[in-house]
Amino acid sequence: MNEKETVLVTGGSGFIASYCIISLLKNGYKVKASLRSLAKAELVKNMLRQGDVDSFDDLSFVEADLDNESSWIPAAEGCQYVIHVASPTPFTNATSEDDFVIPARNGVLYVLRAAKKAGVKRVVLTSAFGAIGYGTVKTTPYTEEDWTVLNETVFPYQKSKTLSEKAAWDFIENEGDGMELAVVNPTGVLGPILAEDFSHSIQNIKTMLNGGMKACPKIISGYVDVRDVADLHYKAMTLPQAKGQRFIATAGDLSLLETAKVLHNNLGERAAKVPTKELPNWLIKLLGNFNPKLKAVAPYLGMVKKASNEKAIKMLGWKPRSAEEAVLATANNLFDLKIV
Repeated sequence: MNEKETVLVTGGSGFIASYCIISLLKNGYKVKASLRSLAKAELVKNMLRQGDVDSFDDLSFVEADLDNESSWIPAAEGCQYVIHVASPTPFTNATSEDDFVIPARNGVLYVLRAAKKAGVKRVVLTSAFGAIGYGTVKTTPYTEEDWTVLNETVFPYQKSKTLSEKAAWDFIENEGDGMELAVVNPTGVLGPILAEDFSHSIQNIKTMLNGGMKACPKIISGYVDVRDVADLHYKAMTLPQAKGQRFIATAGDLSLLETAKVLHNNLGERAAKVPTKELPNWLIKLLGNFNPKLKAVAPYLGMVKKASNEKAIKMLGWKPRSAEEAVLATANNLFDLKIV
């Protein structure tokens, strides 16, 4: 019997990370999950049970923090692969770009250095579409060849994703010594939640269902189901052709109004509070002077950022659920868990 290979998954209590752990355990790997505090270990086990994991024999936990470089040396020890999902979330009262950028970039470099020291074969980094499609306007879909252009229109979060991913590629090129890197760049992540930690995109669906959104701003987003994001990470880790490549994880694009229509067309009475109309851009900009949530939405109005998933499908044989399926899986799950 061959010894099972071990994968370090960073940020093990997160939405994407928990599904990566489920995928790895079901595919016969040992998983070492990093947590900022081991007090969260029981929470993670409960999340994995929701994802039909019934044995934790191949799962262990290690305490590691993206602010503490030395904590990653023991975390990476004995691992053949690393899936680096963790990304620092700055305090909500972050006052400067550095509050986003510095922890994200440093965290990536700490993990890569520890991985190299441990003799890891390949690292898969969770980046974001935020590192691909901002600071520019394109009429054709964005691809993995595109990079966000860092200008005054780019928000600190997208800047942090761009600079931390570039730092990873630079490290591999200049200091990697043969260690491999693959990167996954998800758009808005939907799908069944396992705990209260869920994405901004799911928050939008929740707000629609509970009547918190009275009309839809004119915003178009790429969506992808979290289970397919985890599957793409698995393929990026295991398939030889993924070495040195980035992959956009998206299933398709929907406007908020189209998303609302998917809910109305499939959920009947349960979608009674979902909006049916679109708000004109001028009204949102006007109301943004009095409403911080609308003010935050204003820069995205009229933005069309379509993304291509062709590379992941052709190169890795990835088969994502449709954006509509991802929306409905999210909505049904929110009802099942009585969050809505």
